Amino acid sequence: MDLLFDYTLRTVALGAGILGLVSGALGSFALLRKQSLMGDAISHAALPGIVLAFMLTRSKASLVLVLGAAIAGWLGMLMVLSIVRYTRIKEDSALGLILSVFFGLGLLLLTFVQRWPDATQAGLDKFLFGQAAALLQSDVLLMGLIGGLALIVMALFWKEFKLFSFDREFGATLGFPVRALDILLTTLLVTAIVIGLQAVGVVLMSAMIVAPAAAARQWTDKLSVMVALAGLFGVIAGVSGAVISSAASGLSTGPVIVLSASAIVLISLLFAPNRGLVWNWVRRRRSRQTLHIEAMLEGLYTLAEQHEVQRAHNIDVLRAMNLGRGGVQRSLRELQQRGWAEEVNGGWMLTEEGMKQAEKISDFGFRISDVHFQSAIPNPQSQIEL
Repeated sequence: MDLLFDYTLRTVALGAGILGLVSGALGSFALLRKQSLMGDAISHAALPGIVLAFMLTRSKASLVLVLGAAIAGWLGMLMVLSIVRYTRIKEDSALGLILSVFFGLGLLLLTFVQRWPDATQAGLDKFLFGQAAALLQSDVLLMGLIGGLALIVMALFWKEFKLFSFDREFGATLGFPVRALDILLTTLLVTAIVIGLQAVGVVLMSAMIVAPAAAARQWTDKLSVMVALAGLFGVIAGVSGAVISSAASGLSTGPVIVLSASAIVLISLLFAPNRGLVWNWVRRRRSRQTLHIEAMLEGLYTLAEQHEVQRAHNIDVLRAMNLGRGGVQRSLRELQQRGWAEEVNGGWMLTEEGMKQAEKISDFGFRISDVHFQSAIPNPQSQIEL
């Protein structure tokens, strides 16, 4: 009920939700382009822009500070692109270089401004770690307007961004302006970052770019679904972080939002159906069990072929034949449940249906062996053609 009727909580949750939606959707492209560090570099590069905007205007209006952050972040990314293009420095090194230089400059300017005799500079240091509780309705409207425009541009250039993210060289051969697309996509990413600096802060903003996209990647192989899921996960992280931080005193909203996003990533890594660690473990366990059952079936079939009259065999013999595999008793019980084996006088033997299944497996193995044997024989005609 507080989420609906409490002004402060509603405003913070709405702003965090908008931030999560925009950063998650646009962060998907950064993740696919293997530029996750770009979010960290842009957010740190925005700090001197915030301080310079205040120094020039003496105003702490959200529009002024966001504009300064956007210009600084954009210039930082242009410098990264130029360094990579005109020097031998790799992209990750260029990102780290710009990140440290711009952030150091921002801290230097922030220290200088804080020594002013008046109190107009109070609150600028909140951009380091964010102060979501200080969001106003006008701030949320500005975030919604800028973020909505960024999402509209993303939708208009969807086909170009998709091609550019997966195969830049192929796009260039088709005549697409890849450098212009790179600058445009970087500009959108700068936009997604600067609207969240007041809520999450310079230090933690990169997590909002990477975490929702990384979580969404675990659930799907389709780009459109991934972008939608990343936006949804970002909204869930933002709103849940705002609610959790309001429920306990002394909790900063920005770090809690990042922790909520990290929890979503952890759940996705564990339980996503395609790539989840838990499901992969279950599939591997089932595969091992299937191999043990087939090995036991083949072992009983081998023993049956050695006798003119089929008879039951002691479990110790079966354990000796399956030395090192383990799970003999469990495999026999599984064969019994399927009706392929039966226990007779303390021993085990195949049923008629089990014999048929073993023959199928044996015939398949012989055919595979024949194929490998024939492929190993050199073909003189093929050697001549080569």
